[in-house]
Amino acid sequence: MFYNSTRNSSVKVSSAEAIIKGLSDEGGLFVPEKIPPLTESDMKYIGRMNYAERAHLILKKFLTDFTDDELKKAAQSAYSNNFATPNAMQLSKLYPDCYVLELFHGPTCAFKDMALQLLPHLMTASAAKCEAARDRKIVILTATSGDTGKAALEGFRDVANTSVTVFYPEDGVSLMQKRQMTTQEGENVRVCAVRGNFDDCQTGVKEIFTDSELIAELAEKNMIFSSANSINWGRLVPQIIYYVSAYAELLEAGEIKQGESVNICVPTGNFGNILAAYYAKQMGLPLGRLICASNSNNVLTDCINTGVYDKNRELILTASPSMDILVSSNFERLLYHLSDNDDNVINALFTDLKEESKYILNDKVRKKLNGLFYGGWCDEAETKRTIKKVSDEFGYLMDPHTAVAYKIYADYKKCTGDTAKTIITATASPYKFCSVVCRALGQMPEADEFIIAKKLEALTNTEMPAPLARTESMPVRFTDSVEKSEMKRAVSGIIKTL
Repeated sequence: MFYNSTRNSSVKVSSAEAIIKGLSDEGGLFVPEKIPPLTESDMKYIGRMNYAERAHLILKKFLTDFTDDELKKAAQSAYSNNFATPNAMQLSKLYPDCYVLELFHGPTCAFKDMALQLLPHLMTASAAKCEAARDRKIVILTATSGDTGKAALEGFRDVANTSVTVFYPEDGVSLMQKRQMTTQEGENVRVCAVRGNFDDCQTGVKEIFTDSELIAELAEKNMIFSSANSINWGRLVPQIIYYVSAYAELLEAGEIKQGESVNICVPTGNFGNILAAYYAKQMGLPLGRLICASNSNNVLTDCINTGVYDKNRELILTASPSMDILVSSNFERLLYHLSDNDDNVINALFTDLKEESKYILNDKVRKKLNGLFYGGWCDEAETKRTIKKVSDEFGYLMDPHTAVAYKIYADYKKCTGDTAKTIITATASPYKFCSVVCRALGQMPEADEFIIAKKLEALTNTEMPAPLARTESMPVRFTDSVEKSEMKRAVSGIIKTL
């Protein structure tokens, strides 16, 4: 299995090279040259496997330059003891045709743990396989809209021969997300706020990856750049696992029949989570419609519905900050596949995006997109109403991102009449967004996030996850803040200290 670049199809690298590099030299994203199938035998036995065994099954289909032992060891290390549930994820049934796939039972209480507990093992194994990375320090740069940052910091904390720096939008994450990052433990971690939005952070990191001066600085110190964002294939491939696992568990529990189609609804920002569902579908998993749920930053919804991707709009700071994104990086991977791997199409589209801040899909790509995806969005008031509605009707507490997905699923069902069973991905613990959830339930939050959490516990008879609760007593370590134009200088300064 080799990997091509979305912007240069002639590029051909191994999975280890793709994971180490993160981004191709010309700025493209790495994609598998073909999608490996799930076999009848896979689906027959996967329901009896634990999560680590399922992970091994999927990983060995995509990461063919890794040994079986390497992949088994990585999966066991990532998923055996790091999650609060026996099988890493958990399915909750709201009513007969609606299930919530809880992906927030890891050490940072967000779905990013499902990949970032595994990525450090894949990256260190990849470094040993790649001559360009062997015996070099890996300098990991990550932009975050809230959850990736903490998950990357925790996943790579004190991992030998790595350094991790996270950039986050200063006013674009929740108080709990900020506290998680700024109190992070570890000798090899750094956190820096950016006076801008997530797109500024993400653009800055991408530009740094291809900056010749910084690359030369790294080379002098025997170091290389890599990424823990979902632009890195090593971040994306683990996300395929939980869709396959969720289907297998529904099958094993008798909730669905073999071959029965199941829809997937995902709250979407950078498009990686729902793209993983697309890959699972392409592997042969019986998935129906992929429902792309957006908040008020509805650039993806508009593109799915009109064929025009237009980021000429103000980015709105919402109660679901991980979706406050106008440039969804992983959408590029999807468009590459839908255009039959034509890098000319991708280069033309993203030249238009750079020069005009928008692009228009051709009819062929748009037709394929509409056949696979449904797009919808809801505003802040609807998000809060949904949190209360689900709590009142089902006694189930949702974070604002998951509430967006639930609302769009309800809209989809009403619009289409589709009664197929549907899995809604729950991407974060509601306790990461205590103030929003409290207000949605009709309570006035206090100034202190931990007092709010205690109020929420008493109100809902739920419990704040231990990893969040322990941050109350942890000292703040990181207070740096820079302009978006200063990110390069900040990284150069960090390199000098390594």
